[in-house]
Amino acid sequence: MNYYNEIKNKIIDNEIYNKVKDYSKERNKVITYFDIGRLLNEAGGKYGDKIIDEYSRKLVIEVGKKYNRRTLYRMKQFYNVFSNEKVSTLSTQLSHCK
Repeated sequence: MNYYNEIKNKIIDNEIYNKVKDYSKERNKVITYFDIGRLLNEAGGKYGDKIIDEYSRKLVIEVGKKYNRRTLYRMKQFYNVFSNEKVSTLSTQLSHCK
């Protein structure tokens, strides 16, 4: 048995696993932010742009301070930029990358 090769292979396997896990985690984050942006866009169309202020106040208290007005606004912007793509939505494109 070559211990060095065994150790190296374990390290390489672990690195590959971490990269796949990181990719999957980031992919999920992008899809989630896109979907939240879509919902904020729809809610804004129905209730007005102030809905982001209202939602952010509630989310900061109930979920955490990183979901402030600026973050929600960026999610909405993200959706607006990529929802206009002619090919297909970002969400659909990413869901095929499993």
